[in-house]
Amino acid sequence: MNRNEDVIHNQWKQLSGNIKQHWGKLTDEDLNVADGSAEYLTGKLEQRYGMAHGQAQQQVREFEHQISQLGGTKH
Repeated sequence: MNRNEDVIHNQWKQLSGNIKQHWGKLTDEDLNVADGSAEYLTGKLEQRYGMAHGQAQQQVREFEHQISQLGGTKH
């Protein structure tokens, strides 16, 4: 796990709202099962949005980067 993935995994509950706001097609169940897993989140983006794997990975990385720049959560 890299530093950005650590931020997401450790603060998953707080970030779930941000994630749903960012990707509105994800369900509460998706987020509960993902429990901080960038790999699972990538797979769900592929399914829900019809993205290619690389595109979904890039979006998750960009989100991780944004969150890490904000210190974890948006206030």
